[in-house]
Amino acid sequence: MSVLVVGLSHRSAPVEVLERAAVGADDVPKLLDEMVHSTHVSEVVLLSTCNRIEVYAVVDAFHGGLADVSAVLSRHSGMPLTELTEHFYVHYAGSAVQHLFAVASGLDSMVVGEAQILGQLRAAYATADETGTVGRSLHELAQQALRVGKRVHASTGIDGAGASVVSEALADAAQALGGDLAGRRAVLVGAGAMGALAAAHLRRAGAAEIVVLNRSPERAERLAETTNGHGTPARHGTLDVLADELAAADLMVACTGAVGTVVDRATVAAAVTARGGRPLAVCDLGLPRDVDPGIAALPGVTVVDLVGLQRRLSTGERGAAVAAAQELVAEEAQAYLAAQRSAEVTPTVTALRRRASDVIDAELLRLDSRLPDLDGHVRDEFTRSVRRVVDKLLHTPTVQVKRLAEGPDGDSYAAALRTLFELDPQAPAAVALQRSGDVLAALEARTDVAEGEAR
Repeated sequence: MSVLVVGLSHRSAPVEVLERAAVGADDVPKLLDEMVHSTHVSEVVLLSTCNRIEVYAVVDAFHGGLADVSAVLSRHSGMPLTELTEHFYVHYAGSAVQHLFAVASGLDSMVVGEAQILGQLRAAYATADETGTVGRSLHELAQQALRVGKRVHASTGIDGAGASVVSEALADAAQALGGDLAGRRAVLVGAGAMGALAAAHLRRAGAAEIVVLNRSPERAERLAETTNGHGTPARHGTLDVLADELAAADLMVACTGAVGTVVDRATVAAAVTARGGRPLAVCDLGLPRDVDPGIAALPGVTVVDLVGLQRRLSTGERGAAVAAAQELVAEEAQAYLAAQRSAEVTPTVTALRRRASDVIDAELLRLDSRLPDLDGHVRDEFTRSVRRVVDKLLHTPTVQVKRLAEGPDGDSYAAALRTLFELDPQAPAAVALQRSGDVLAALEARTDVAEGEAR
């Protein structure tokens, strides 16, 4: 079984394709269930953000797993498979592990180094865990990815500026409004994780007031209360009052995660008429879009969206911090894969030692039948001598095979041991099954600690 990554992101697909393939939070469990019940997938996690849709799956065959995952994504997006796969990127086995570590570290983000991806990855894992599509392999891999991501962010300074898609969008909005958001009135459409991040950035920028509008008034109220608690005046309401609030605002940030347009042209046009020509900046961070694209044509309105951000940020510089992060991710991936390969050969080594122990026991029984009157002290000494000889003979090959197993072709050495000593193929499998149960219990006991570290 190996890990397969199938995805689309700002690097491989235009925003229009990402919009069609986007997976809302309510749809994630359904897609996970479809994938895990396909022929070749045994575990799966789905990560969906404002600029990526990515599937991490444990599969028993590369081509079969790719076909299963692609079919589900194609059905969900409504796009023909041949059209959708033009924008896919695929990673397998070791490459999949390194890609996940890079994603967790912010190296593959639109804003390189942004730390928000850690929370998004943790949430994606939690959803898959609740849905029942995570087993030992993805549990261990996801927890390690979160630890690697935290280590990269903490030790390389890659996120020293605290940049994110939200901060970059607000920077563009500030420029459209004269270069500063201090003293500005903002309307925030959406009260989820992205909305909370936008509110935090607006507070730090010195916004005079933030109005939180959301379909769920309870969530809007909670975010408004949090904002008030940090010293920035805030109110909350529903989308019914959007036109009235925009008439007095300088900035709107839309990030609802809804499927389909939330802010229509007519609503904003009514607000523009009441504004008397004052400029309005609109940040559309939804995927799919929250804002009707026609709003950009209204007089005095500047729209900052994912398409423009993708275009601007694609030319960003990659400094020393990024290079250090890349090196660290490569080291962590190599260490993880080496440990996995070493662990995979352990059942074969254990089976070999059991085989040797069975041979010794059989020969001692033969000795007892031939020499029933043998002195007990002599028998015990003979038994210890035979076991020492066998242990010494097996010591070097078993130590060496574990060391060699850490290399790229490590699995071939376990196969050689099974062939040379004619081990029953089911014996290592039985050992591995018993060991996986022990490992899974230990990993589950550490889950809360690992997730606490990732936070």
